[in-house]
Amino acid sequence: MRLALAGARRAESDSADVPVGAVVLAPAGGVLAEARNQREEVHDPTAHAEVVALRAACARLGTWRLDGCSLVVTLEPCTMCAGAVVLSRVARLVYGADDPKAGAVGSLWDVVRDRRLNHRPEVVRGVLAEECSAVLREFFVRRR
Repeated sequence: MRLALAGARRAESDSADVPVGAVVLAPAGGVLAEARNQREEVHDPTAHAEVVALRAACARLGTWRLDGCSLVVTLEPCTMCAGAVVLSRVARLVYGADDPKAGAVGSLWDVVRDRRLNHRPEVVRGVLAEECSAVLREFFVRRR
């Protein structure tokens, strides 16, 4: 989560993006990809930290399947990102702060644990939640 937090801080300092960071870990624990939100930077509504990290990990492995991998992200994924987690077959999703406005891993919806889908990753929530939340709170206070 510390690597994901560093990515979140880079998102804020490098651009006007909401500070969210993500890391994809290999089954053995090595880092496959690190990413941050890039929507403002690349003018792409799908450039959420999770999607950018998943794409990079898939490119590195040469496959769209991330069997056995973990995605670590500072903020609860939205519906798009939760869907990408399911579709990429990530084994474990670890996130920090809950997102009561757009979260799709239990806050508003629970996409990743929907029994109708063919894949359901393990979910670990609340890792360094206060620190992840603080980065977001500070960002939005400065923007107002």
